[in-house]
Amino acid sequence: MARRAGSPCGESPVRQKKPVSLWIRKSAISQAVNCFTRESPKNTITQVQIPSSVFPANKDDLMNRLFSVSTMCLALVVASNCLIDVVSAADEYAYDLVHSSVSFKARHLDISWIHGRFNEVEGKFSLDRQAPEKSTFQLTIKTDSVDTANAARDEHLRQPDYFDTKQFPTIEFKSTKVKAIEGGYEVTGDFTMHGTTKEVTIKLMGGKEIESRGTRRVGFSTELKLKRSDYNFDKTQIGAIGDEAIVIIDCEGASK
Repeated sequence: MARRAGSPCGESPVRQKKPVSLWIRKSAISQAVNCFTRESPKNTITQVQIPSSVFPANKDDLMNRLFSVSTMCLALVVASNCLIDVVSAADEYAYDLVHSSVSFKARHLDISWIHGRFNEVEGKFSLDRQAPEKSTFQLTIKTDSVDTANAARDEHLRQPDYFDTKQFPTIEFKSTKVKAIEGGYEVTGDFTMHGTTKEVTIKLMGGKEIESRGTRRVGFSTELKLKRSDYNFDKTQIGAIGDEAIVIIDCEGASK
């Protein structure tokens, strides 16, 4: 049998398959990438060359592969959106000084109350409503801003026998544990005052969120009873002014 020209074994030469060109909407290709930036893909057409070796000879197998690739791309888009939602689950808020207050009261001669407040307070908190235990709360009070509506008494409270504001310029609270309860949160954390840190647990009541003028807001309130003697205040000054003080916190947070 005569050999065919161009084939040393008498077989037909193997034809080289040309790359397959597919015309695909660019939006379908870039959707998975653009979903991370929230950009809207342009509705244009682009040409994509795919090596012929990728495609099987059987048409049914080709359609099955294309369907599998489309399914994987769709799953990627859905998964990326879910990931974004998980990452942004916790909402962050800043302490709104204009609509919040930290005040206190202590007994005078055990017959009446002396009231005061701190005028400079900073804080922030994050709320994870799906996983409340991941929420956090922080508050910093500047002791020099103490205000009892009496200048002479305020200056006395800044001295070493009371707040000693030069040595201890702040009172701080930082949460270490958060638990959701009916009507709010039970928050345990480190409370530092006058150079002494103790663990305290408070009940923050509230947590309702509203939107006002484009800003999301959440409010909480709580009361905390403290003994000055537990925080190394001068015990000789415990007499006319009672040892126990009640701290009242009304906090409104604005979304960042």
